[in-house]
Amino acid sequence: MNTSLFALFFVGLGGGVGAVIRHIVSTFVARKLGHGTFGILAVNVTGCLLIGLVAGFFMEPGVTGSPTEPMWLLLVVGLCGGYTTVSSFSLQTLTLLREGHGGPALLNIGASLALCFSAAVIGFSLIYSVGAMP
Repeated sequence: MNTSLFALFFVGLGGGVGAVIRHIVSTFVARKLGHGTFGILAVNVTGCLLIGLVAGFFMEPGVTGSPTEPMWLLLVVGLCGGYTTVSSFSLQTLTLLREGHGGPALLNIGASLALCFSAAVIGFSLIYSVGAMP
């Protein structure tokens, strides 16, 4: 792994700030709308909007791949990634589409939804089955 301490610093700083903002936004929205699901939905939607804005600013049309500049690491990998991983998933899917890989993009969407939800159900069921939950 060829990651400098400089890059890790920017990712860590952005990730910490993103996680704190995620907590603030999700808690605020959940209290206003009465359920935690709405708070997470608000975080996911605003995170996807934010990553789209930042990526649109940094990524040149027709250029594939991800920039490695410190601001990209701070804002996209760190802040948006710490705020919501749905934004990272969305940007990666968009990148596949921009690169002309429609099939893999659709596979990524379907597989992510099916596998991630299934993994959560399995994890919950495993803990529940051993009596670790009240």
